[in-house]
Amino acid sequence: MALGDPRVPVQLPGSPATSALRPFALRVALAIGLIVFVALLCFIGRDGYTDPEDGEVGLLDAFYYATVSITTTGYGDIRPVTEGARLVTTLLVTPARILFLILLVGTTIEILAERSREAFRRSRWRRTLKDHVIICGYGTKGRSAVRTLCGKGVDPSEITVIDERAEARARAASQGIAAVAGSATSTEVLREAGVEEARSIVVALDRDDAAVLATLTARELNPGATIVAAVREEENVHLLTQSGATSVITSSGAAGRLLGHAVDEPRITQVLEDLIAVGAGLDVVEREVRQGDAGPLRDLHESGPVLGVIRGGELLRFDDPRAAEVHPGDRVVCLRSHPR
Repeated sequence: MALGDPRVPVQLPGSPATSALRPFALRVALAIGLIVFVALLCFIGRDGYTDPEDGEVGLLDAFYYATVSITTTGYGDIRPVTEGARLVTTLLVTPARILFLILLVGTTIEILAERSREAFRRSRWRRTLKDHVIICGYGTKGRSAVRTLCGKGVDPSEITVIDERAEARARAASQGIAAVAGSATSTEVLREAGVEEARSIVVALDRDDAAVLATLTARELNPGATIVAAVREEENVHLLTQSGATSVITSSGAAGRLLGHAVDEPRITQVLEDLIAVGAGLDVVEREVRQGDAGPLRDLHESGPVLGVIRGGELLRFDDPRAAEVHPGDRVVCLRSHPR
């Protein structure tokens, strides 16, 4: 499939939450009701109608007359012959025929207009896909990742979700996030989400094998993106790393370590949970060392306790002798406290 192929469904923020089938079904039911209404009028007043075949108008003949009359086909074989039947046709059948045509034309125009609107919105959305974040899987992990990103100041319009579940895509769209339907392991789906222009990709799928394949495919399509992946089992970490993941989070291992701390030191888990939550209490932040900040590491503690220094892609702990002096271009990982 080509980029922007309409065969890959995309749900954009502001799209109708309800299915288009419901209003369409209501209109079909109303059209059928009009046919039944005209047929009953014809059958009840059948003495005022004539059928050149046998001279009598039965129930099937009445429905036939209603169908050809209300759809304006009008073969003229069954027709009103008395003044009363012609009056009914004028006052009741003709308005029903007009209403039927309005339903037919109106539904056609609305469907065409809605498709044009969606095509325009989708084309405009595609043009804005650049340096965005893709979330593969909008389950518990994916939603938590989005909350953290938004807490760090990322606008929902800069996030695109990929998920196979309609309810997950609807939830994302209600939060102002575009959602692409399909599997994150598919090249076509990833391309529709703009993977080649993305700056970061979060793989938060429920299965480790799917996470490995999605990571491998995303890395092939975008060699320079930051790919963060989550796995359930620690034994699969090396598979994600070999597939091109920049960072791998072991969900079961991380939960187990927190549980182990909580046995004898429950306050430690509270601090760790506080550090993970963004926008309240304590936050772990990373910032660049500017020219004026160069010098002894201890002088940086005024902006918050420094946990480590990132230099040349390597993380140096705060007690590493090489981190005693910081240089412009280094990045420091430090704690920041939010006012209560």
